[in-house]
Amino acid sequence: MNKIITFGEIMLRLAPPGYHRFTQATAFQATFGGGEANVAIALANFGMDATFVTKLPKHEIGQAAVNTLRQFGVDTSKIVRGGERIGVYYLEKGASQRPSKVIYDRAGSAIATATVADFDWNALFDSVSWFHFTGITPALGENVAAICLDALKAAKAKGITVSCDLNYRKNLWSRERAGEVMGNLVKYVDLCIANEEDAADVFGIHAQNSDVSSGTINREGYKEVATALVERFGFKQVAITLRESISANDNNWAAMLFDGKDFFFSKKYAVRIVDRVGGGDSFGAGLIYGTLNGLSSADTLEFAVAASCLKHSIEGDFNLVSVEEVKKLAGGDASGRVQR
Repeated sequence: MNKIITFGEIMLRLAPPGYHRFTQATAFQATFGGGEANVAIALANFGMDATFVTKLPKHEIGQAAVNTLRQFGVDTSKIVRGGERIGVYYLEKGASQRPSKVIYDRAGSAIATATVADFDWNALFDSVSWFHFTGITPALGENVAAICLDALKAAKAKGITVSCDLNYRKNLWSRERAGEVMGNLVKYVDLCIANEEDAADVFGIHAQNSDVSSGTINREGYKEVATALVERFGFKQVAITLRESISANDNNWAAMLFDGKDFFFSKKYAVRIVDRVGGGDSFGAGLIYGTLNGLSSADTLEFAVAASCLKHSIEGDFNLVSVEEVKKLAGGDASGRVQR
């Protein structure tokens, strides 16, 4: 079986119940989440051999994060233990025209204070087929960017396929710094994943005649974005999610995949959102699953979009759906009828 490693930060997620605002909350629900951990859990649910690599403190909250990953079948044996704290993020779920809001409390977390010496990538990459990270991880600090670069060099030396979700976060670093650091890292990437804004925010590559604020998506513009990314960085594939935001509760959801020769566009789903956090991660996991299982470019894209569509119906960061459920939706059964 193909073995996949994802590398990044898993955080404690604290959210008020329902649609309460932070200022209303008298209690917070505690779960865990984080880009690369979400990908690992989605892949494990698809029956893949997924390992999550990070650094977590030895105390009970760190162990609770490890236990959560284990619960969903992720290999946690390569997690480094140490550091003082686990990162935290607070999530206020939006509704109607009020957007969701995230507040980070992750400075000084175990992974943010890790060093290159904490990870022996040559050993970690033994018998590994795929490595995945996101732009969130190198944004945690110069030291973590150096760890990512070390991992990428080791992965390329071993012929491992590398995917990266650009995942620009303005609360973590500036566009200028993101472009500088990511421009150096993505030289090692085979599959680049982005949303409507990432290519513009990180690399200054804009889709013509598109406006994400108004939900206007121009397909031809994103063909130009994907082509420009391939020409600048030599990616083998570029995938771009196409979210039309009608409101915080209702989105149209689709994606595009460019395999260096042909452009593929998925069907579009009208999504009523339960929880949109992790939607992009579930898309990335779907792409990895489809590619490693020999699906065509078109079928891989449809699988990834259907998987992500279903994630929007699930509370929490994790996409807890099966391959069968995804294939059923991708095959055209979007009725939502009770299964007996």
